[in-house]
Amino acid sequence: MLIALIAKDKTGALQTRKDNRDAHLAYIDSTGVVAQAGPLLDEAGEMAGSLVILDVTDMTAAQDWAANDPYAKAGLFESVELVAWKKVIG
Repeated sequence: MLIALIAKDKTGALQTRKDNRDAHLAYIDSTGVVAQAGPLLDEAGEMAGSLVILDVTDMTAAQDWAANDPYAKAGLFESVELVAWKKVIG
């Protein structure tokens, strides 16, 4: 099951993102369930959120993944949305 995780950072949290980026990327590598991922950008081109496509068994697995992401544990996000997603192109 593909799940899109759409997270928006808290205002002024760019340093929190930078401080936890290596741990976040290591988490992505170690879990093996991320099909695609990348930062959302603000008007200035700075990282301001995340889009992560998870390939997991169910929504509970996606919720668990999201809760254990170092970014989430660092309190980076203002909001996180998990939505079932269907790949059509690409």
